[in-house]
Amino acid sequence: MTGARNGTKIRYDAVVIGSGHNGLIAAAYLARAGKAVAVLERDSVLGGATSTVERYPGHLTDRGSSSHLMIRHTGIIEELELGRFGLEYLDCDPWAFAPAPPGSGEPPLVFSSDLDATCASIAAACSERDAAAYREFVATWTPLAEGMMASFGSAPNPRGLGKLVGSYGMRHPLALSHQFLSSGDALLDYWFDSERLKAALAWFGAQSGPPMSSPATAPMIGFAALMHSIPPGRARGGSGALAEALIAAIRYNGGEVLASHAVTALSPDDGGAWTVRAGDRDFRARCVISAAHILSTLELVRPLVSSADWARWRRGIRTGFGVGMPVRVGTDRLPTYEGARVEESSRGLQLLVNDRKLLDRRYGVASAGALDADPAVLVMSFSSLDPSLAPSGKHELTLWSQWHPRHLADGRSWDEVKNAEADRIIAAVDSYSPGFANSVEHRFAQSPLDLERELGLWGGNVMHVEMALDQMLPFRPHPELAQYRIPGIAGLFLAGASQHPGGGVIGTSGRISASLARSYLRKAVTRKMF
Repeated sequence: MTGARNGTKIRYDAVVIGSGHNGLIAAAYLARAGKAVAVLERDSVLGGATSTVERYPGHLTDRGSSSHLMIRHTGIIEELELGRFGLEYLDCDPWAFAPAPPGSGEPPLVFSSDLDATCASIAAACSERDAAAYREFVATWTPLAEGMMASFGSAPNPRGLGKLVGSYGMRHPLALSHQFLSSGDALLDYWFDSERLKAALAWFGAQSGPPMSSPATAPMIGFAALMHSIPPGRARGGSGALAEALIAAIRYNGGEVLASHAVTALSPDDGGAWTVRAGDRDFRARCVISAAHILSTLELVRPLVSSADWARWRRGIRTGFGVGMPVRVGTDRLPTYEGARVEESSRGLQLLVNDRKLLDRRYGVASAGALDADPAVLVMSFSSLDPSLAPSGKHELTLWSQWHPRHLADGRSWDEVKNAEADRIIAAVDSYSPGFANSVEHRFAQSPLDLERELGLWGGNVMHVEMALDQMLPFRPHPELAQYRIPGIAGLFLAGASQHPGGGVIGTSGRISASLARSYLRKAVTRKMF
């Protein structure tokens, strides 16, 4: 069949822009359904922020995400049979570890998938009262978190909200609203006494982006309850192993995935077909899914919408001032913490915060465009689970620190200050694990500017769009763009962290956009559009 505009044969049912995990998941579902699909990636490396490369000899280093907390709760891995294509997840268990204040002599906090073991650790490090409260917290928030995950499986709508309310019980609708609209800090103060426990959980929750002093951040802490059913996962071979399995699944089902194909123009014709320009090649397709950053997508569709609409959407979408900065390091040993065995400290998220005041100050300093002298750090040392990441006897770690402004108020460039900030992040780890700095043999720092340049993350925000209440659920990334479509443009669908449910490795926006595209293609055939 041919398109009405230029008679060129339509080769593809769908072209997907961007090879991040959401774009690949959308393509994998479509290819599995027998659709002809091409994924076009601007970068020479496939996988977007779920990719792994060799930054220094013998080490496999993640370019973006490292720990996959949510995708294992969605059913996507099983539905796409990604195990057939080499994907293997290792349990990060214990899933989190918070060392005691250096020199205090107190025991660490160890969060295991085993709830009894976790409560025993809390009792020893904090109090029996907090241990009992944590057990009740998990019992209360497990159905709520499960309801949230269920609601993430579809575009935000009243039906999805109904699933959530149903998970808590219709007897307490106001209590449910109160829980979800609360700040994370307020939730922690309600449940617990120990500042150490509250700081650890606040740092866990802050990995979603905003500080836990912000409204409606309580659910970001509530997700901790799910870690006792399925802990965070580490893909064997690096975060990029997820992308590799998805690419293999797409190609197995006849789809194409092409690197170094930057999309420069989108052109719909009168018959409903699309021409996607990438490099010197035109791809003709019945529909398009853009899994690129929403601001990149808006640049592509600018000629297709009114200037007033475009300006309103562009002004209404906030990337925020930035989220964080990773420092990837190759070491000759794992970090060790006072009073802790390496087996309990090295497999999950190492939360190096003991007081929420550090987080509040860090956010405040960053929001003013400055850098704090004492950064908050989370350490991930997954080579303890997966020795393939580093040469024998060596280790590969990610040090993640929040918050970091994309633009510095004093006018300095990140290229000037990046190495000094990496020094401070390494020193912060060394304060908890003496001698750590001397163990570092290689390092690769990624400033917010680097994240923007390399991964197309506008503003250096790994969540794409600020994860604030007014940019979540039916408001993400903008109330008029929240249904995975751009008004007035038929046959173009949106996916990625810019869409509901937001950032992190979850994949549901890719699955949703694939479902919308399939429905569109069925209706198009019925209407004989092509």
